[in-house]
Formats: sequence, structure tokens, C-alpha cells
Amino acid sequence: MRRPERVCCSRFPAGSEGLTSLARVRRVAHRATATRAATTLAIVLWILAVGVRLILIVQPYIDHWSWRQSDVAAIAQNFLKNGFRFAYPQVDWAGDATGYVGTEFPILPFLAAICYKFGGVHEWIGRSQAVIFFAVSLPFFFLLVRETFGTTAAVWTTFFFSFAPLNIFTGRSFMPDAPSLSLSIIGLYFFLRWTRDQKWTPLLMAAIAISLSLLIKITSIVIAAPLLYLVAAGIGDSDRNTIKPVRSRDHRSRLQLLLFAAITLLPSAIWYWHAYQIAEKFYPHHFFGAGGIRIENFSWYSEIAWRTATSGLTPILSIMAVIGLFVAPRDKANRLFHWWLAAMVVFIVVAGYGNRHPWYQLPLVPIAAAFAGAACAFFGSKIPSRIAVMTLSIILASSFLILAFVYVRPLYEPSAAQLRDAGLELNKITAPGALIVAADAGDPTMFYYAQRKGWHFLESDAIYNGNPSDSQQAIADLERLRRCGATHLVFTSNTFWWLDSYPEFADHVAKVATLVEATPEFRIYKLVSVTK
Repeated sequence: MRRPERVCCSRFPAGSEGLTSLARVRRVAHRATATRAATTLAIVLWILAVGVRLILIVQPYIDHWSWRQSDVAAIAQNFLKNGFRFAYPQVDWAGDATGYVGTEFPILPFLAAICYKFGGVHEWIGRSQAVIFFAVSLPFFFLLVRETFGTTAAVWTTFFFSFAPLNIFTGRSFMPDAPSLSLSIIGLYFFLRWTRDQKWTPLLMAAIAISLSLLIKITSIVIAAPLLYLVAAGIGDSDRNTIKPVRSRDHRSRLQLLLFAAITLLPSAIWYWHAYQIAEKFYPHHFFGAGGIRIENFSWYSEIAWRTATSGLTPILSIMAVIGLFVAPRDKANRLFHWWLAAMVVFIVVAGYGNRHPWYQLPLVPIAAAFAGAACAFFGSKIPSRIAVMTLSIILASSFLILAFVYVRPLYEPSAAQLRDAGLELNKITAPGALIVAADAGDPTMFYYAQRKGWHFLESDAIYNGNPSDSQQAIADLERLRRCGATHLVFTSNTFWWLDSYPEFADHVAKVATLVEATPEFRIYKLVSVTK
């Protein structure tokens, strides 16, 4: 009986075609296994990230970002009450005027209003929009980073992006910022796909996503930087290293780019021109975001940088992102994140005053996450011990999650509960046509929960005008609003001090108003009516 032959290396001499083919098969199998593992891990991260954003999804709009959410919620509620006039969003703080304002494309409050019609008015309806957009965009972000920095970097990037404090909180708030960023990410991914094959489908998907992103939040225009970079770098074929300079592109590619520009820019130009006309024509003559473009001093930007690096990203993510900025691969497509970062820096400088709001720095989260993911992949490739890699990964991930929890938790704490409580009380004790003068520091939460109209106090052209400089200013402002038909005056625990610091004003309030409700959180006065 013949003994089986023993296979040895001598059967496949070094450099032979058989040995080369076997090695190639092993490499392909290893990559396939790694890709499956990375995809599975990304799915787990997706589930956990969505779950985190569902925590306190039913919370009233009383958290630290209450005023922005209450404005959006009021627009949705006014759509429901006043006939779904999509092109005419309304706020509650314009007294007895219609309150039409210039805003972003109001698709989010409009969709919420439709849901209100069938399911009633609930906070979770508005908040869930951001969660849904995040959930849809996260797989595209994973694919985008995998295309640029590789699979390992994509997994780490998904992790950092999912649990960065700024992204967690924005991703469950009734605001346009998270949906707009999500659409930008989707559009950027499809545009990168188009640069590889120049097919119509990814181009149209990119154009639609970017167009909606700009409509929902015009500040997302910063996404133009990586898009323009990809155009300038060239359109390649399946070989990533192939570059076709601008001058060598065919007529078809030029036509596609022209169509892309038209789809992305024309709708926004039309809508924001309409919004500007609304703000010019109707009281309170307000255009959302107006005044944000203003260069500030160095200390202002230092505070923004510190806040973003700590409570927005966590120090760990910030440090890893800085490292990744220098060690990330330098292939042509990979530099799109460098250009996105450069555009954000310019935006923060130019719109310095607007960036007092932390959600304006939201696009820094995917940028920082991508660079941090590249840094993790770089270090992982340099450490030979698998046990060491796993140990360091666990330490890094655990430390990041702990810091993320520490920084995001305070944002959930009620900071406008007294405004909501006062609003609910006003809803009980006042007539539907009552006009409220609210010393509310410019936060419309009281109006939203009262379902009443009125003015912020102090008031200038229906916009909150800060604290009084003296009693005479407060008296003059109150008397003007009384002549406009104001029926009630409300102070909260945040503005009780007015009655102590401005004694003449306090005496005037005692003469022209009657205290009808007083709690440790608010005081409601009934104003004596005057002839207009």
C-alpha cells in the first residue's frame, strides 16, 4: 500500500507560482475575516449608540439647550394650529403679531407637526428626528472612513463619533444641527464614490443629501471644502492612485459637476432669499442666526477651543485627533478630512459670535473622530503584541467612555424647569388670547408650554434685550408693552433679583399689576389694562 506523500516546502520552492497563489489566498481570507469582524463590531456600536440617544427621549425641553429646542418645537406647534403653512414658520414671542420669521428650511418641525396631528404633541417626536438621522448616517460614516483610512480606523472612528459628548447630546435634541450633519456625511460618502466611477447614481444621491443638508442648516456649507478638494484632486477610476486633473476631465464629468452644483445650491439660494424677505416684511423681523458672523478677540476663541476639546470631544479624543492629524495616511482621498478641518477653523473664526453656541462646533466631531481613528490604527500597526494591543484598546475605550459620561451628564440636568412650570400655570389661569411679558432671559420655553403669545422682557423689536440698565428703562419697556396689549407679567427665579435691584421698577409693578400666583420658581402678575 502506497504511503501518502508528505507535503513539504520543497514541493513549492520560494518564489514559485504555487506558493505565491497560496499566500495570496491566505491574505484575501484574512482580509475578509477582518472585514466581517469589523462590520459586526460596527453594528454593535450602532445599536449601542442609538440606545444611548434614546435615554430620556421623553424629557421636556428644559435641559441646557432648552431655548433652541423650544423655538423649533413652537414652530412645529404653530404649523399644527395654523394650517401647515410651510413657507411661513411662526414663533410665539412676537406679541399679537403673526410672528413669521426667517428660518432654516422647516422640514423638521413640519414633519413633527404632521406626527402631532396623528399622535398628539410629545417631546419624543421632535427629539427622535435627530436620532433617526444619526442612525441612518452612521453606516455611511463607517464606510467613508474605511474608504479613506482603512477598516481598523473606521471601527475606532465609529466608536469615537458615536459617543463623543457633543454628538450624543445634539443627536437627541430637537434641532436641525444633527440631521444636517448626518446628511452632509451621507453626501460626502456618495460624492467620494462618484469620484471613483463617475456614475450618475452616487452623484445624484450626493447632490440630494448635500442640498437637504444646506437647506436644514446653512452652516453646513463647510462641507464644500472637502467636496471641492475631491474635485480639484481629480476624478480617479477604480485605482485610487489614478488622478485625472481638472483640465483632463471629459465633457460628461463637467456636466455632472454642473448638475451637482445646481441641485445643491439653487434650492438653498431660493429658500434663504425667501426667508430673508419674511424677516424683512413681518414683525419681529428676525432671521435665525443673524448677527453670528462677527470676529471676536483671542480669549473668546480660546474659550471655544477649550470647551470643544474638553466637554465637546473629551481630552482623550482631542489628543488622539491631534496625533492622527500627523500620522494619518496621506493618499489623495484621505486629505478630505484635512480640508474639512480647515474649513471649520475658518468658519469658527469668521462666525465667532455665532460659535458661542456649542452645537455650531458639531462638525468637528466626525473630523476629530476620523483622525483619532487613524491614530489608533497607526499605533495598532506598530505594536507587535496582540495582547498589548487589546489591553491598550480596552484602557483607551474605557477612559473615553467614562469622560464622555462625565461631560455629557450635566447637559441633561434641568436648567429651564421653572420656565416650563410657569408656562403650564399660565396655560391654566389665563385666557387663550392672553399676551405674556416674560422676564425669561430670552428663553421661549415659557411661551411654548403656556401655548400663549407674548414678548421677552426686556424687549427690543421683539428680541430679548438683556437686563435693565436701570429702573427707568424697565418701566418704559413695560409701559410700551402694556400699550401693545400685554395682560400678564412673569418673573422666574432667575429674574426675581430685578425686583430687589430696581426698587423704583418694583414699586411701579406694584401699582400696575396684581400678583395672582407666586411660587419659589415663578411669580405671575395680572397687568392693569390701558388704552392703546
